[in-house]
Amino acid sequence: MTSPDRPAHPAPADTSLANRYGAKKRRLTPTAARAAAGVALAAGIGFLAWVSTSNSLSGVTFKDIGYSTTDSTLAEVDFQVTREPAKAVKCAVKALDSKFAVVGWKVVDIPPSVADGTPDGGRTVAQRVTVRTESASVSGVVDSCWIPGDGQ
Repeated sequence: MTSPDRPAHPAPADTSLANRYGAKKRRLTPTAARAAAGVALAAGIGFLAWVSTSNSLSGVTFKDIGYSTTDSTLAEVDFQVTREPAKAVKCAVKALDSKFAVVGWKVVDIPPSVADGTPDGGRTVAQRVTVRTESASVSGVVDSCWIPGDGQ
């Protein structure tokens, strides 16, 4: 008589986590972790310093003060420009309608001025510009200001 066939039992699987997922990762040494944190901190401080000074290095800043609509074909825009007194500046001013579409545009030349006894030394000048519009405007803003180069 023969004995009945018995199914072969597979070898039990190794259930240890190390065999299944690999060995534990090595952690950074405390010295390496401090060095990495120091490098990240220095990079963050450098980035913040660059962001805070990059705008002032351009030499020209502007601030919208207000606007008024004279009629459906004219808008007046009031703004301030801060720059070195000896520098001429150009500013692009635009008038917008209720859907924020540009209905008027003008590039304004601001001539150089002389340094005076004001607290900022004559760096800031106020401007009022009249912009012709093709339809009624509800807003007027400065789009950008720049120091013209030799080719402009």
